[in-house]
Amino acid sequence: MGLGWRGAGGTLRKRTEESWYLFMTLLLLCGFWKANTQTDDGKSVYFWETGPWGRCMGSECGPGGSQSRAVWCAHVDGWTTLHTNCDQGLRPSNQRNCFRVCDWHKDLYDWKLGAWNACVPVSARTFGAQRPFTCSGGEEGIQTREVGCILKADESPAEDAICEYFEPMPRLEQACLIPCPQDCVVSEYSPWTSCSKTCGMGLRNRVRSVLVPSLFGGAICPNLTEFNTCKPGPCTGPEGLYSLRVGPWSPCALQQTRTARQAKRRKGKGQGLRDRGGVKDPETRELIQKKRTRNRLNRQESPFWDIQVGYQTREVTCIHRNGSKVGRNLCTMRDLPLTIQSCVLPKDCQVTDWTEWSSCTKTCVDPEFPRGNRTRRRQVLQFLVGEGAECPPLEEAESCEPPGDGVPPCSTYTWRTTEWTDCRVDLLLSQQDRRRTNMTGLCGGGLQTREVYCVQANAELLKYLSDLKERDKAGQSQRQQKPSVPPLLSISFQITASRPMENQFCEGPIPNRSQLCQIPCPIDCEVSPWGAWGPCTFENCNDLTGKKGFKMRKRQITNEPTGGLGNCPHLVEAVPCDEPSCYNWKVVGLDKCIPDDEKQCGPGSQLAQVQCINSNGELVDRNLCSSSTAPQPMPCEVPCSRDCVLSDWTSWSTCSQTCSSKTIEGKQMRTRSILAYNAGEGGAMCPNSSSLQEVRNCNEHACTVYHWQTGPWGPCTEDPSTASLNTSAGVRASSDGQGLCSMGMQTRKVICVRVNVGQVPPKKCPDGPRPSSMRPCQLPCKKDCVTTPFSNWTDCSVTCDAAGNAMKKKQSRKRLIIQTPSNGGQECPEVLEEERECEVPKTCPGFRWKTHKWRKCQLVPWSFRRETPGAQETCGPGLQTRAVSCRQLDGTQGDISECLKFAKAMPTITQRCQLPCQDDCQLTNWSKFSSCTADCVGVRTRKRALIGRSKKKDKCKNTQMYPLSETQYCPCDKYNAQPVGKWSDCILPEEGRAESIMGMKVKGDIKECGQGYRYQAMACYDQDNRLVETSRCNSHGYIEEACIIPCPSDCKLSEWSNWSRCSKSCGSGVKVRSKWLREKPYNGGRPCPKLDHINQAQVYEVVPCQSDCNQYVWVAEPWSVWKVSNVDLKENCGEGVQTRKVRCMLNTVDGPSESVEDYLCDPEEMPLGARESRLPCPEDCVLNDWGPWSRCSLPCTRTNSRERTAYPLRSPSAGGECPETSDKEPCSLNLNCFNYFYNITDWSTCQLSPNAVCGSGIKTRMLDCVRSDGKSVDITFCEELKLEKKWQMNVSCVVECPVNCQLSEWSAWSECSQTCGLEGKMRRQRMVVQASQGDGRPCPSQIEQWKPCPVRPCYRWQYGPWSECRVENVVCGHGMRYRNLSCFVSDGSIGGEGGLVDEELCSNLEQVISGEKQIRLSEACVLPCPGECYLMEWSEWSACVSICVKGAGMDFGSVQVRSRAVLAQEPENLLQCPEQLWESQPCTGGECYEYKWFSSSRHNSTRPLTWCQRSDGLNVTGGCPAMNPPVDNSSCDPPCLMPKSFCSEAGACVCEEGFTEVLSPAGQLDQCAPIPILEIPTAEDKKGDVKTSRAINPTLPSAIQPGRSGRTWYLQPYGPDGKLKMWVYGVAAGAFVLLIFIVSMIYLACKKPKRPQRQRQQNNRLKPLTLAYDGDTDM
Repeated sequence: MGLGWRGAGGTLRKRTEESWYLFMTLLLLCGFWKANTQTDDGKSVYFWETGPWGRCMGSECGPGGSQSRAVWCAHVDGWTTLHTNCDQGLRPSNQRNCFRVCDWHKDLYDWKLGAWNACVPVSARTFGAQRPFTCSGGEEGIQTREVGCILKADESPAEDAICEYFEPMPRLEQACLIPCPQDCVVSEYSPWTSCSKTCGMGLRNRVRSVLVPSLFGGAICPNLTEFNTCKPGPCTGPEGLYSLRVGPWSPCALQQTRTARQAKRRKGKGQGLRDRGGVKDPETRELIQKKRTRNRLNRQESPFWDIQVGYQTREVTCIHRNGSKVGRNLCTMRDLPLTIQSCVLPKDCQVTDWTEWSSCTKTCVDPEFPRGNRTRRRQVLQFLVGEGAECPPLEEAESCEPPGDGVPPCSTYTWRTTEWTDCRVDLLLSQQDRRRTNMTGLCGGGLQTREVYCVQANAELLKYLSDLKERDKAGQSQRQQKPSVPPLLSISFQITASRPMENQFCEGPIPNRSQLCQIPCPIDCEVSPWGAWGPCTFENCNDLTGKKGFKMRKRQITNEPTGGLGNCPHLVEAVPCDEPSCYNWKVVGLDKCIPDDEKQCGPGSQLAQVQCINSNGELVDRNLCSSSTAPQPMPCEVPCSRDCVLSDWTSWSTCSQTCSSKTIEGKQMRTRSILAYNAGEGGAMCPNSSSLQEVRNCNEHACTVYHWQTGPWGPCTEDPSTASLNTSAGVRASSDGQGLCSMGMQTRKVICVRVNVGQVPPKKCPDGPRPSSMRPCQLPCKKDCVTTPFSNWTDCSVTCDAAGNAMKKKQSRKRLIIQTPSNGGQECPEVLEEERECEVPKTCPGFRWKTHKWRKCQLVPWSFRRETPGAQETCGPGLQTRAVSCRQLDGTQGDISECLKFAKAMPTITQRCQLPCQDDCQLTNWSKFSSCTADCVGVRTRKRALIGRSKKKDKCKNTQMYPLSETQYCPCDKYNAQPVGKWSDCILPEEGRAESIMGMKVKGDIKECGQGYRYQAMACYDQDNRLVETSRCNSHGYIEEACIIPCPSDCKLSEWSNWSRCSKSCGSGVKVRSKWLREKPYNGGRPCPKLDHINQAQVYEVVPCQSDCNQYVWVAEPWSVWKVSNVDLKENCGEGVQTRKVRCMLNTVDGPSESVEDYLCDPEEMPLGARESRLPCPEDCVLNDWGPWSRCSLPCTRTNSRERTAYPLRSPSAGGECPETSDKEPCSLNLNCFNYFYNITDWSTCQLSPNAVCGSGIKTRMLDCVRSDGKSVDITFCEELKLEKKWQMNVSCVVECPVNCQLSEWSAWSECSQTCGLEGKMRRQRMVVQASQGDGRPCPSQIEQWKPCPVRPCYRWQYGPWSECRVENVVCGHGMRYRNLSCFVSDGSIGGEGGLVDEELCSNLEQVISGEKQIRLSEACVLPCPGECYLMEWSEWSACVSICVKGAGMDFGSVQVRSRAVLAQEPENLLQCPEQLWESQPCTGGECYEYKWFSSSRHNSTRPLTWCQRSDGLNVTGGCPAMNPPVDNSSCDPPCLMPKSFCSEAGACVCEEGFTEVLSPAGQLDQCAPIPILEIPTAEDKKGDVKTSRAINPTLPSAIQPGRSGRTWYLQPYGPDGKLKMWVYGVAAGAFVLLIFIVSMIYLACKKPKRPQRQRQQNNRLKPLTLAYDGDTDM
């Protein structure tokens, strides 16, 4: 195998090389042949090439420019060569003149765009091919247009480059869509009619109508009628061949008759009567004039009608059934119809010329609506008579602009408001809890309201312009009276308030009628605690003459109050004392005790360290205390080695009382303790325990405390000293009315008060701190009441009662208060609304037609009727006329044009009449039916009688032909009421409804809940189920039912709890208070505030608080006596224990005052209550207690240390030594050394005044001094370090006010949505005046309510159906058909047919049907004669159909169509039939349909087994694709139901062209598979691409296939028997050999060459695989 492969490979390689050499040889030959051909035909191989033209250059704009381009010589192979190789005579120019375009040319030149040409299919533009034969929806096309640059002035053409300089050339072509041809689509046939004859040969037919017309070149409509001969049976006698045919009436003609001549004579007689009228008395003349006017109207001598009665004739002929005329004697003669009758000579409506245009309705300048309307009218000269032309429009309008230059501006309107009312907090409180409305002293957020009204914004300007025009008309020169200031400014100061107008004049948003406001909360004065009593000092240290002295204590204002410091309590209290002094010595400390006589121990003295201070405790110069005795040296004792040793005295305790009386004395005490006992004998003894304590009196001054007390400031009154200045200043006005106009004075009472006693003489109090009793103030301006002028009177609309009388009404006008008075200003007027009676017109406006009596019946002149058989001269059918005039509702004469405009349709002025002949029976008109005694009981009758000679004629006495009475059963009207529609909304009763016409005042409290009523309409029906008035059922039209609108319940919380204690006893903590949820909201009540997340029923408020770290201090009593554990009775020394009491006490200014619970003090700071130590023995050294530790220097480091010291109180005996007197320890962070820093707390919640519910408040936070171990300490630790304070402690905030939603009152009920019927509704609305804010009550969802209208029957005039065409006494010809105008009642529902009722119920309705006032109750018609072929009546308009492609999104509009089919009665007359007709009209909203072929396998079905069906299920003809429709499948079993299949002539199912059959194992057709299409390119193709063509018939010759020039092969792998063809096996074998060849080549290319074994061992590494690219594009 390997040798075989290698041999094959070598052979293949050899053949490939031979092919390569052959290919190269062919190429060389081809190139040589080409070169020879280019030189042999005499053409040069060199030619000139040119580049593009450059930019037009030049010094001037216009045609004087020049442009150049490059020119070179090139070889045909594309390379450039020398110029000499090319022919110089053919060298193109490289320069030419051009038009230099400049910017200003843009205004001179522009593109001219031509119209788009017709849409051309894209396929028709490619190689001139034809349009494809199939179309799916629409074909893509291209339409072109011409575009050129022109000179605008004369539209002369210019170079395109000029216009392209400014704007690119517009596109020359665009895509378009050519709709597919739409074939005509017709409906299914109707059933076959019966045979046109009962015997002999006849026709039966069936018809269909057009559904979709033929469009866009589609197939025309097929025949709409199909005929079929029929022969019911042979005729027993001769067939009727002839028929009488009546022709149409001739036009109405007029002939001079005796009646017209008599009319002319009457005119002459009338003139004579008028001439003779002067001799009559006035009353007689007036009666004659009235009668003459009435007669003239009755004689039709009105100028608007010229009615002339003429005559018209018609022809009666005899017609053969083939349509030819024959002699009348061949027709069976019956009573011939009338051939002549009276008629009204038709007259066209004549009108006058147009009047001049009226003035423009817009007489002012309005930028938004600049144009108005103007009208012109014309009058009727002659109304139409008979069948004359209708009157043209009598009025026309056109838009116009106000004429002239000096047109004033139009009135503009704007909203104005009154001033805001005072801010009231109780309005907010009443929204939350009605019990809180009477609280006083409220502050914070509130509500204020105002009224809104509409005014004319430019009324003053228009008045000024009007006055200016009037002065110009009066001849006063405006130049002589030139105003000193501009006119607008001169009037603007006179404007006080504008007149209110109707609110509908104003547009735009309505200003708010309420707003939130703020009442500043008064800040209470807050003072610090009282300071300590100062020393006894003079009242005035500068004046020491008196001996009166006071001890004083003070407090400071910590929060400045509203209104100044006068509202604070007294800040100084004084106690009289003796021996006052301004400066005193203060003992700071004592020096070391020094024994006398320079001894080591024993009695001695110690000096006091003093400072000089003033009465306020401030350090002053020592010389100021020179008058005071300085403290003397104090005796002391230094114990000897064997003496008892005592500690130093403690400080004096706080005085027990602040003052002294006979029963109360203040006491202070101090103590000391034993440090070491004496040594038995020879040493000083220790004192007893009583000597270790000292007590002294303190605060010995009497408890008589005085202070100044002030009263409230009085009102600000005018200061007499500044009255003259205030007079001139008082005229100044303020824009807000709150200005300060003058200075005044306020006073208050100042008294001296003794505490707990009352007022005492002023001399008891020190004069220094006495408050002032008078201060200046500013007086507010007076503010007068300001009102608007009265509004215009409301309109007096005229309403009339049933009798036509005008009803009395009232009109009113109002004015509004826009500024309320204050500070003593002028009060408001009492009358704010006026009312008066309206002027009632004498007559109600309205017009009606008045008909006059009918004239005498006019016959056709006897000369024309003489030839008519049976005609008589004085009797027969005729015509009578009457006059019509226009009247006002009160009966007075009115203009005809008013009735044409406002009255109902004009009554008829002519009617047919009959003058009875002598042989005719004459009867009176029917009387009215007699009344019924009760419904459903008995009968009612009506009668008539014979008159004249008819009473004696026997034929007239025949009561069967001429009944004289009629009897009817009494109507049995039964009515039943039943509810209709839904229940209305629940509606509250309207009580005390306040309406404001001009202003928009809104009541703050509108009842919104409680018991109301809901309504359901009641309908009343009679026994025929026709709707009648509800009063027939004794109903007022409604069912009422009580209902409840639940009242909203707000969220209810408890009151605030008390504030908790501050969470920290030192520094900044928090305190909390809370509210508990008592009741949740429901029915739209005010929502609850945000509840606590954990406990959903509690609302917390947390604020920071500050606790004074020194408020509670530990106080330790002196150490107790030593308890020595190893007691040496002789020595009383050694190890022992001392104890003391430690208490937590409240710290005050004067020191610790009272004991409190220990938990209030800091446990870490608590002093030791016991200590162990060694009690010194006699002759031992005794030290005092250790002093305080020194402070560690910051920052804390181990290198720093602190120390404490002690000093010896008793020296040791000889040879003894004292212990160390100093102690030192290192500074350790957070042990004995601390860093300090500020800590800022979080912001508190927004804090309001106690009397405020919302509004402005303050958020606070606090500074805390924190030790480095996290403990809060007194703020002084940080202050001493002078740390930076960079925080803001207070910030303003706002608590949103809970404003309830405020609604306007309900509007008036609207008109009923329907004038009649069951579904009418009345609605009313209300507006949101103030939306809810904060936690206010939200707006209800219902801002519109409805209730049903009373049910009223809907009456309408309606045509009845047309009668059949009637031709008098004959078979065929021109006749008339009639219809009735009837009164129908319905319930107003869509599609409701209604019932026929008495015409009296429609008597108040204008006779208008579908908007047409012209009522047609009869029309001419033609009854075809036997044998005639004629057109049917128009079919109904078809449903609206969209011409579209379903799913493709293409729509070419909608259309509907109607048609007239042809009917024939005789087979031999079919060729004489007229053409069938159809007409179409555009419509909207058409449906888009698809059309598909359907087939059925039911052989016994009467329906064709193949049909076209529309997508809505309607079977049609046309519309389905014309390509290969399914044929009758009746010969194939089973039927061919597969797509693209049909039944062949051989009775087998086969596929259409382009598809191949795929058979099932049973040999039956399974599916039709598409055949792949392969195009073999020919020499004419420029490209050899393989393309797929679709929707092209492959059987067509290649020359006529659009867009194709090659041959198309169809590869059909299956033969007719369903087996594979032989060529398929050949192709498969070839493909297999080619695959083997490719695999071999890849193997040889990738195979590695053999290498020596040694080399393979040295380099045993894998090489990467590399592929060489040989340039083949298929890689």
